[in-house]
Amino acid sequence: MSKGVKTLKKKEKNPSKRRQHSFILFTSAILILSMLPVGCGPSAEELKAVDYTPLPVDDWQVSTPEEQGLDPDLVAELYYDAARLDTIFSLLIIKNDKLIAEGYFNEGSVKQQTNVQSVSKSYTSALVGIALNQSCLRSVDQRMIEFFPELADEITDPRKMQLTIRNMLQMRAGYPWEESDPALWEAFMTGEYVPLIVHVPLVNEPGTEHEYSNLTSHWLGVIVARACDTDLKSFAEEHLLAPLDAEVGDWLQDRDGYHMGHGEIHSTARDTAKFGLLYLNDGEYEGNQIIPADWVHDSLQTY
Repeated sequence: MSKGVKTLKKKEKNPSKRRQHSFILFTSAILILSMLPVGCGPSAEELKAVDYTPLPVDDWQVSTPEEQGLDPDLVAELYYDAARLDTIFSLLIIKNDKLIAEGYFNEGSVKQQTNVQSVSKSYTSALVGIALNQSCLRSVDQRMIEFFPELADEITDPRKMQLTIRNMLQMRAGYPWEESDPALWEAFMTGEYVPLIVHVPLVNEPGTEHEYSNLTSHWLGVIVARACDTDLKSFAEEHLLAPLDAEVGDWLQDRDGYHMGHGEIHSTARDTAKFGLLYLNDGEYEGNQIIPADWVHDSLQTY
């Protein structure tokens, strides 16, 4: 760790410029509605030519918009507009647990595993809930430092010794957003994350204000790996992905070998939608309770 990282200073914040983030766990496949262009929309003939029929793959029950109470012309118009965007790979519509529309764009495909970026944080949160259910963890009120005993003698801020898993899940641990400080961003880009528990100063009192923090989510993933005596990807594959009949592709690791807890999970659109469906169905998938129902309920609260 460079000396520049160890001497990071707390910056004065300008409330008018602060980013306000809501720590919302991923709950469902997201429909992106593009703004319609000025003038007339697509003709009836153009809409009739739009094909959004789900592909013949057996991992989803399929249906049609009509059978699930949706206007097929509106669905067709959505896909008509999506096909004119250059920033979208896939669009799926799920209603009543059934896949009723599917489309791929810009060289996207049903097998394409795309980096879901910060949706990965929601996977990490789910894995914390599963680790509690598996008794790897005792409580969300366990202190962070319990899982990083090698750092205890290096920490000089006593508040860090009291940080809890609950604080981290709510992104109220007090650590700053990495892009708020050039030195912090440089340290973040090194990929050496565990020592930053010591070297990055808190900007809020733990348990008070929300501050979006990639590092906080990553450390949660490290906690799961250490508490369950495995690596995060293996734990996810056994307890989350396999029961969903889903898989992930690339899942990057930090310099210490810990899989990222804040991003870098690569997944297909169909498998990502299965994960979202868990949060619509109280953690259950095809009769199997994968995430504890109370964990799903608590995860969807606003703080």
